[in-house]
Amino acid sequence: MRTAVVLHQDQMGHGDRALGQRILATFLRKALALRELDAIVLFNSGVRLVAADSPVLAELTLLHERGVDLVPCGTCLEHYGVQPAAGRISDMDTILRELDAAAKVITL
Repeated sequence: MRTAVVLHQDQMGHGDRALGQRILATFLRKALALRELDAIVLFNSGVRLVAADSPVLAELTLLHERGVDLVPCGTCLEHYGVQPAAGRISDMDTILRELDAAAKVITL
């Protein structure tokens, strides 16, 4: 079953930022075991996760090397002044195609 994960912020959950970043890193490390994860869509502050100084860049790079598409929103990258160190710059049409193709969408 084709699965997409949506990251719309640069941490997991609300509340303590350091904790949210730590548990997101754990989630992404463990996501390597998800056989049907096909795409990670990033928008709003979630695009900060593909920056060169991202605390989870290593995890995202491993996922990308395993065939997971990293799809950061181009408008959001521009807004936050982020140059992606992983993934390909996308637009809303691409994001919608990724979400439409997924049988399951997980939003964190």
